[in-house]
Amino acid sequence: MTIRYPNGKLYTPNASVQKTEKKSRNKDLSFSNRGKTLEDEINEANDYYIKRRLAIIHKKPVPVQIVKVEYPSRSAAVIREAYFRTPSTTDYNGVWNGHYIDFDAKETASKTSFPLKNIHEHQMTHMQQVTEQNGVAFIIVRFSAFERYFIVPYEVLQKAWQAMENGSRKSIPFSMIEEEAYEIPTTYYPRIDYLPIIQRLIDAKCCGFESEEK
Repeated sequence: MTIRYPNGKLYTPNASVQKTEKKSRNKDLSFSNRGKTLEDEINEANDYYIKRRLAIIHKKPVPVQIVKVEYPSRSAAVIREAYFRTPSTTDYNGVWNGHYIDFDAKETASKTSFPLKNIHEHQMTHMQQVTEQNGVAFIIVRFSAFERYFIVPYEVLQKAWQAMENGSRKSIPFSMIEEEAYEIPTTYYPRIDYLPIIQRLIDAKCCGFESEEK
């Protein structure tokens, strides 16, 4: 199926993400994580939170306008072409413990950095707006080469983004991720229990200091 952006440009999934997801499907990392993508793992965690009434966080639906449909038979319809009605913002949002949570999920196969090309300008604008309303905005990044997960706050992304616009590097070094982001330890179920890490992020922002145990 062909999907286009509102301006008519053809939508092509990020090649590095596709490659990472393919690897994650094929690589036997553990019995509990076999074949799962980052999105699968976040959805699993969200289901866990909802069932235990810990949080209400969902993946956002993407509004799509269908423009071409074929009917190979009376009982079947095949969508051949569609457009995103509006640019996407972030992947997930919801409420936890009185806090509005808004974040995106990103994967990279890089061992040295997180490429900023994986984030779009309108997503940065959206996260800025969320932050201005005292919401909690961030991205969850999986470094597939190490199977390590991090919550990267909007403030860290903003600093790197501004540096890129001023002519600096177009990625965030892995060493900076380790220093300024918050690592999510993996568990059996859910594999990435990210709510406790968000609490550390909120505590650090409220108290005006960064935790020494990132």
